Amino acid sequence: MLSICFFLKISINDIQIIKFKNVSLLASVKSKKSTRRLIEYYPLKNESKMNYTLRKFSESDLKSLIEYANNYNIAKFLTNQFPHPYGEEDGKNFLVKAIDSEGIFAIDVDGQAVGSIGLFLQSDIHEKNVELGYWLAEPFWGKGIMTLAIQELVAYGFETFDIIRIYARPFSTNLASQRVLEKAGFVCEARLKKALFKNGNYMDEFIYAKFKN
Repeated sequence: MLSICFFLKISINDIQIIKFKNVSLLASVKSKKSTRRLIEYYPLKNESKMNYTLRKFSESDLKSLIEYANNYNIAKFLTNQFPHPYGEEDGKNFLVKAIDSEGIFAIDVDGQAVGSIGLFLQSDIHEKNVELGYWLAEPFWGKGIMTLAIQELVAYGFETFDIIRIYARPFSTNLASQRVLEKAGFVCEARLKKALFKNGNYMDEFIYAKFKN
């Protein structure tokens, strides 16, 4: 059951392979120790109804990226940096950033990029935090993919970066995203009233977070 948060609390380059029970994540990361490391995690029960992989984006993902990202039902829950309509130039601009990023990964199903998930480093007094962002193509909703993808990326983030907190900011209208975060172990910290304005409407912004053990 979804718990609603009503309170306000203001609150690479070695190669690292992180192998999970259900997926393998290959990422180029910056490590304090200049060593090649193989880290194995087996904590996750496979609740996904579909096999998938987290991997780096490539230029060959442009076609599937445009096909799946060009969807109002996805864009309405994201910031205006995720455009709608989503065209070829939008896809190319994203891939330029994503391919070289140490924290952005494609969600791959049967060789196609059907979504994206990423960790975004913060700076200054927020340097021990990273923001989690994600989207998944509509045909793959409700199959358990995103919950596991978030859990896996969280494990990767805490192992890879010098951080103690990972947070996400779902819209108040995006109940599915809130449920997914809770299933992945995130806790609602705050609800910011009318903090968002999109498509002519005001919405509340939730802040969910998970701390390093």
